[in-house]
Amino acid sequence: MTKKITMTTKTDAELVKILADTRVALRTERFSAAGSRAKESNAPRKLRATIARALTEQRARELAVGKTA
Repeated sequence: MTKKITMTTKTDAELVKILADTRVALRTERFSAAGSRAKESNAPRKLRATIARALTEQRARELAVGKTA
């Protein structure tokens, strides 16, 4: 079993890269599942959760910068 990606230890650039890569993977998963039976039916849910984690961390950082400034 793999460890969950900890978003708090990632830099801003890494978060942007994770978002871009995960969104591409989700798009590919959607279109490949449209034509045939999906190998892992839970994959889109996991990808959406990863996207949500990254966006949440980005927003938390924006708010933290706003409070200090």
